[in-house]
Amino acid sequence: MNIADTYTGHVEPGGDAARRTLDALTITKLSVGPMDNNAYLLVCRTENEALLIDAANDPERISDLIGHGPDRPALRTVVTTHQHQDHWQALGAVAGANGSNTAAHPLDASPLPVPPDFLVEHGDTLKVGQVTLEVIHLRGHTPGSIALLYRDPAGHPHLFTGDSLFPGGVGKTSSPEDFTSLVDDVSARIFDELPDDTWFYPGHGDDSTLGAERPKLAEWRSRGW
Repeated sequence: MNIADTYTGHVEPGGDAARRTLDALTITKLSVGPMDNNAYLLVCRTENEALLIDAANDPERISDLIGHGPDRPALRTVVTTHQHQDHWQALGAVAGANGSNTAAHPLDASPLPVPPDFLVEHGDTLKVGQVTLEVIHLRGHTPGSIALLYRDPAGHPHLFTGDSLFPGGVGKTSSPEDFTSLVDDVSARIFDELPDDTWFYPGHGDDSTLGAERPKLAEWRSRGW
């Protein structure tokens, strides 16, 4: 698999992966499956230990992303951001092939094809090597949707939002109550807590920053989607 080292936040379905290199962590983005799902491979540069966010589809391509040589990272954990089927089609294959632990929020655990080894709640943390990721529960897209936050001590924060936040709006909800819950959580737990230079990585499509989206929050709330 070709991995581009110039990271823009855009990857093509079926195309190359793109890697961003931070001081302590690499972040590699890959589009998989017919719904242009994003899978993110995070690798601790010190310990060569990896965590995968959303084994959505194409287990062979995800395996190629991890690599096949003796220097490939050890995939310790696969996190599922929420219960929707397009985000876990490759979960069993990827976790099984790598002997990985799996993690999800308890409210979204039962539909998953692999019972989670770890149940994570709002405020919990997950480790990838020496790097700590914070769990943020964002209620509304599904009951147990989560985001993962890396506070890079040498730069800006990095936020993996699943289908709860996209450029241009919050994720799809099935009722006005769920929409209000989601936009409230996104406002209070993300925009009120994190700076404008926070780069976020959604479950589908291109990345954005909180600064680019912040002026639109009132519009999202008023339009109801």
